[in-house]
Amino acid sequence: MKDLIILLLFVSAVSCTSKDSGKVQRIDIETVKADVIGKDVQWVDVRTPQEYEAGHIDDAINIDISDSQNFKEKVEKLNKNEPVYIYCQKGGRSERAATLLKDMGFESIFDYSGGYGEWSQQ
Repeated sequence: MKDLIILLLFVSAVSCTSKDSGKVQRIDIETVKADVIGKDVQWVDVRTPQEYEAGHIDDAINIDISDSQNFKEKVEKLNKNEPVYIYCQKGGRSERAATLLKDMGFESIFDYSGGYGEWSQQ
């Protein structure tokens, strides 16, 4: 009986761990400058197309999080095994996008929480 309880606890722990396989890290502006700008990375602006056209950070592609179906379809084309860097205006939408990416199986997600608002002030 004791062995059965230990086995059930082990299975429970493993199944909970597998749901949390993706990792989200918040990054700052200095990390963006060092690790993203000019590098061959998946760099996504999750703001609206209008916001993107008004100004965006170098080399970012626009995948609007406010259109969730379109967001999921476009994000599926990214490489889930490579890091993906995201930002929005202030950090709220990118946090939501990070959660979706994690749920979709992306392994490494970097959320620039300062967003375009901070970037455009420099």
